[in-house]
Amino acid sequence: MARVPLADLKRPQPVRGIRRAAHALARHRARPPSPTLSLTYQPRPWARALGLVTVVLVGAWLGLLIVGNVRVPVGPMNTTMALRPSLSGGTKINVSPLGDLELDSHVAPVRLDVNVDRLDPERSQALVDHPERISGLQDEVVRDVEKGTFDLAARSCVAVVAGATVLGLAVYRRPRRALAAGGLALALLAACGGTAYATWNPKSLLEPKFSGLLSSAPSVVGNARSIVTDFNVYQEELARLVTNVTKLYDVTSTLPAYQPDPSTIRVLHVSDIHLNPASWKIITSLVQQYKVNVIIDSGDTMDHGIAAENGFLDPIKDLGVPYVWVRGNHDSLTTQRYLQRMKNVHVLDDGRAETVGGLRFAGIGDPQFTPDRSVVPGGDAAERLAGDRLASALRDQQANGTPVDVAIAHEPVAARETDGAVPLVLCGHLHHEGTEILKHGTRLRMEGSTGGSGLRAVERQYPAPIEASILYFDRDTHRLQAWDAIKLGGLGQTTAEVSRHLPKENQPGATPGPASPSPSGS
Repeated sequence: MARVPLADLKRPQPVRGIRRAAHALARHRARPPSPTLSLTYQPRPWARALGLVTVVLVGAWLGLLIVGNVRVPVGPMNTTMALRPSLSGGTKINVSPLGDLELDSHVAPVRLDVNVDRLDPERSQALVDHPERISGLQDEVVRDVEKGTFDLAARSCVAVVAGATVLGLAVYRRPRRALAAGGLALALLAACGGTAYATWNPKSLLEPKFSGLLSSAPSVVGNARSIVTDFNVYQEELARLVTNVTKLYDVTSTLPAYQPDPSTIRVLHVSDIHLNPASWKIITSLVQQYKVNVIIDSGDTMDHGIAAENGFLDPIKDLGVPYVWVRGNHDSLTTQRYLQRMKNVHVLDDGRAETVGGLRFAGIGDPQFTPDRSVVPGGDAAERLAGDRLASALRDQQANGTPVDVAIAHEPVAARETDGAVPLVLCGHLHHEGTEILKHGTRLRMEGSTGGSGLRAVERQYPAPIEASILYFDRDTHRLQAWDAIKLGGLGQTTAEVSRHLPKENQPGATPGPASPSPSGS
């Protein structure tokens, strides 16, 4: 017979059942939960990262767009500065309604936009009443720009962090993820700022590109002058830029108007007009706006070179400045004789040299006249022979103590033969502008078509542009100091673009080379 513990005999049976159930329940809870099947989509890590980057970029851009602007007084002007996303960086100065000034100031994924809003009447009147203050405008402008830059940097930091954080909170609804988006946006802006600082180019102020009203270009781009001087590039050029914009805005005041630099000779280079009557109006405007001293035409003024076209040349007499001309392959000897009868025209051929407007020029006419189908064209061989004759004439001038400053030919093939015999040779023919330094140091400057390729403009899907250049020479050394490449929209277009270029040897900090290349001995 089994024995039963005394405690169990004294304990009621229902109580023992309850305790056993409690122990079983505790053991069940202690067991690990069995895995359950979830149908919720778990995004991949790269997809989450891509989404976060998208939120950061969009939020930062919205922040800059909405609250990233800073109003800054710069000298006598009120401006608005802002950072904008960009693939190439740089600085864009909007001088409304005159146009835009673009500077290759830095390479970074952000661009500095500066809008000139208005001229402050009180500050501009103070300059009018006290002209001596203009000399101190340099330091004032630099201080204003530095302050504006710091204010813009601080405001941009707040803008990108706020934009990315708010958008992150709206998308993820998690404060931690939103704060991460704001932190990444700040790091991105800091990286862009570091890249801009590392690639900052203060010399970009010397080579601006202007797009807008052509008549405003000389004042906005400014006077070209000898760059090889001891001065702080950034401060002085920035102050001069602000001064020029001030002059444009304050047209009703007594501020001094645009005045040509007396130490600079301005030469207008045109080419390949091809019977386009609109060219004469453009040339007249350029002569007046830039105070041009001499015009150089490197040929193809006509299309067929027949006597019936000669009347097209009559406006040259009214340009009011000397006109140096060489024959192109579309100009005939009939054309050349007609021009020789005009008092202000200097026709150069067979290496003939003349001093015009303070510079010595020599040129040669194109040996081919392609409208005459009865003659087989001589091609490049004929052009090289003409170039050799011109080079020989240049060396003779050098030996006689009357070195030539500028040589002129129509065809680039002929122009290249003068390498080493002259500092600068001008040409045309190919209907697009370009510049190159030849093997022996001569600079070749090729002009586009100032006639927009004439009637050929309608043969293309897009009209050929009208191109010309203003060349700036030092009056004492006769060295090329700078040039402005001017490009106007072709037939039916109304755009204008002016870009400043400096020879490498004339940029600040460069050591000036010899006044001209040594004549070639061959």
